[in-house]
Amino acid sequence: MTQTLPNGRVLRLMQGDITRVAVDAMCNAANSALAGGGGVDGAIHRAGGPSIMRELDQIRARIGHCPTGSAVATGAGNLPAKWVFHAVGPVYQDGRHGEAGLLMSCYATCLALAEERGAETLSFPSISTGVYGYPVDEAAPVALRAVKEHLAREDTRVREAVFVLFDQWTLEAYSRAFS
Repeated sequence: MTQTLPNGRVLRLMQGDITRVAVDAMCNAANSALAGGGGVDGAIHRAGGPSIMRELDQIRARIGHCPTGSAVATGAGNLPAKWVFHAVGPVYQDGRHGEAGLLMSCYATCLALAEERGAETLSFPSISTGVYGYPVDEAAPVALRAVKEHLAREDTRVREAVFVLFDQWTLEAYSRAFS
């Protein structure tokens, strides 16, 4: 599913393995300790190799941890990208503890990192909808709105953003929100 905005920027949805999609920057659903984990984070670290964790070790030594709603950038190791943006999404409680704002901030921070680095293409997973428990039907509209608002800007360098969603169920939830 693809949408081209009036300014020519493209927003796409696809099902697949984010570690195999060639982009300038790949966004990762990380934890605040920047210590690697399961799900998307584990897949990115396995496919990207140890250089990513070595960079995160240096970042962790400097800043301690990455706050929820924020992100840090590393090189992409063996991945088909130049950078990985490690975004820390919120753990879902009940939707009344600022989760939507923190989730939106994850995507906005990744897009800001892309602008700083001149990245024209980005891939995103569905941040916080795995072990962090954010219901996909609630997360999808937040994620899509954050990215679409950025792509609609006339001054953005980002030409294309693609949500690479692991399973059919998540793709269907994003497709409903996309429509």
